[in-house]
Amino acid sequence: MFSRKLNDRIPDYIDNARSKGIEKCTDEADIARRISTGQLFRVRNSRYYKVEKMAYSYPYLTRESKKLLKETGKRFRKKVRKDGLIGSGFIITSMTRTTGNLKSLGKKNTNASDNSPHLNGNAFDISYARFHLKKLYVTECDKWYMKEALAEVIWKMREEKKCWATYEKSQGCYHIVSR
Repeated sequence: MFSRKLNDRIPDYIDNARSKGIEKCTDEADIARRISTGQLFRVRNSRYYKVEKMAYSYPYLTRESKKLLKETGKRFRKKVRKDGLIGSGFIITSMTRTTGNLKSLGKKNTNASDNSPHLNGNAFDISYARFHLKKLYVTECDKWYMKEALAEVIWKMREEKKCWATYEKSQGCYHIVSR
């Protein structure tokens, strides 16, 4: 199973994430400044993925992270298309956070960290529990397949040194950080 191989930890990549990302933002005004200076870019729904409404983050990423997300979506869609799941995509549950978001999130999520690369705009979380499919009836087998197909795509990109990735069992997502 590829999902279990996704086991990178913050100490493995935090220095790189900080150096390649943005400076931490304290609030929404800081996010707006990073957007206006071309440091962050809006991520919208696409044919490859849906952006979930986010309570503790903003749908923005650095240029490189946005490219990584799009490539992940393309590869995933291509992989599952071969197995009859045409038009399927994944759901993004988290992107760039502010220090204010982190304080609120910490009350609900024990994985929330002051060192999170979400603060640097170069991390995103993809649900492995929910997908959008163009299939009327989705079996448990379909769900398991989608989870592992996504993990395999992420694993290959990790092996290509494009990202770090963590299988977050308690949060139901893959945490991905661009390199």
